[in-house]
Amino acid sequence: MSAPSCGDIRTDTAPGAAFYRSDAAWTLARERVFVPSWQWLGHLGEVAATQTLAPRTLLPGSLDEPLLLARDAQGTLRCLSNVCTHRANLLVAAPCSAPHIRCGYHGRRFGLDGTVQASPGFTAQDGFPAPTDHLPQPAFGTWAGQGFASLSPATPLADWLAPVEQRCGALPGLQALRPAPARDADHVVQAHWAVVVENYLDGLHIPFIHPGLNTAIDMGHYRYELFPGACLQLALAREGEVAFAPPTDGPDAGLRVAAYYWWLFPNLMLNIYPWGISVNVVLPESPERTTVQFRSLVWDEALLGQGAGGDLQRVQDEDAAVMQAVQLGLRARLWRPGRYAAQHESGIHHFHRLLKAALGEI
Repeated sequence: MSAPSCGDIRTDTAPGAAFYRSDAAWTLARERVFVPSWQWLGHLGEVAATQTLAPRTLLPGSLDEPLLLARDAQGTLRCLSNVCTHRANLLVAAPCSAPHIRCGYHGRRFGLDGTVQASPGFTAQDGFPAPTDHLPQPAFGTWAGQGFASLSPATPLADWLAPVEQRCGALPGLQALRPAPARDADHVVQAHWAVVVENYLDGLHIPFIHPGLNTAIDMGHYRYELFPGACLQLALAREGEVAFAPPTDGPDAGLRVAAYYWWLFPNLMLNIYPWGISVNVVLPESPERTTVQFRSLVWDEALLGQGAGGDLQRVQDEDAAVMQAVQLGLRARLWRPGRYAAQHESGIHHFHRLLKAALGEI
């Protein structure tokens, strides 16, 4: 993914209200922004063993593509369509162990590589099986024990994740992440998905909306770094707050980093704290409804509840209230799109430029 041509943050204005309220704009974004995107499929612990299966849904609420993670007897992990190629029945409903995949509707059987092995009623049929009878495989890859898939990727997974890997790939514990289901939550926000992303990319609001978080990080040294398909908000810790000790040969050597706040276009946030990663996935459902999935991946339980990654529920509640107020404000007849605060809103401006590259003017 290449960055769109540069606008001027000092003079540009934000998108108008029509983008956030239009069904047509929302549908266009689904096809042009999300179909070519990489989406997080979660931790791969459920398919760590051979001959295991785990269903996934790619972007529930908008794309709703049924997928299936399958690790075969040789240990190869694949991502397959979870839809039978005969009559479109869903194949696997829950994680399980099995030597093959069998459709419960008409008995068609697939190997764990997605190829048809048997199909009652088709034994004497010429030209069967054809390539279309095997289960399709979307683009798939892994990073730090997590799975990612795309229906039609605009960029290779390694390129999309490169800024995160280059900056944080050497952090201790990254290869030992463990899910913490008791900390997981889904939050419905009555706002457009882009409002949710904009709020995440906006550090300017922290002192006003998040008093608790503001006491943990040093806003005087808060900074933004832009990449072709990503934005990093680097938050340094105040004195006495828990922090990383970054690698001595990296760009953050000597800094007391409270959090790496990564946003990856269009809808993934990886909040890397000293205790692990809080994954936020923004799920568009309509122009005025979004679900945000919060998933915790822990490497140091002793640090949970401390520092910038401490009271995340309170931060989410504070964000939800203001995002919903913004969505109401977008209905106002007297409102006109405003300018960007150049010092603090480079991430939001970058997000809007990427949207314009995908959609045209917004």
